[in-house]
Amino acid sequence: MKHGYTRYLGAAMLIAGLAAAPALAGGNLTTEIHTAAMHAGFSAKSSTLKMVHAHMHHALNCLAGPKGKGYDSAAFDPCKNQGNGAISDATNTAMKQRLEKVAQLLETGLKDKNLHTAQATAAKVEAELNGMTTK
Repeated sequence: MKHGYTRYLGAAMLIAGLAAAPALAGGNLTTEIHTAAMHAGFSAKSSTLKMVHAHMHHALNCLAGPKGKGYDSAAFDPCKNQGNGAISDATNTAMKQRLEKVAQLLETGLKDKNLHTAQATAAKVEAELNGMTTK
């Protein structure tokens, strides 16, 4: 496959399997954050603005959940059945606020018409989300 996406194929298949699994009670916050981070990474590495935005929508859907601000039902939801969205599933106020700030970054990136700055926003989102699950 072109553009180095081969290494992501296995991860995407794993996430698809997780999405098909029943949701844990209250959602699986760590899984939702990891999935959002993965899609932010896909976004940062995408070669067209259309694909950058598509993966940003996927990441935002994981954070917002079906009833949350910014959720796009027309876009794929890789976190379907993982919970109610990371923001809704976060029980810690500080974590919820951090996730809301990341969601705002994604919303800003979705409005960006420049490929390179949108990719940079996606990379920042990926780093922020990865930092939340490693602390």
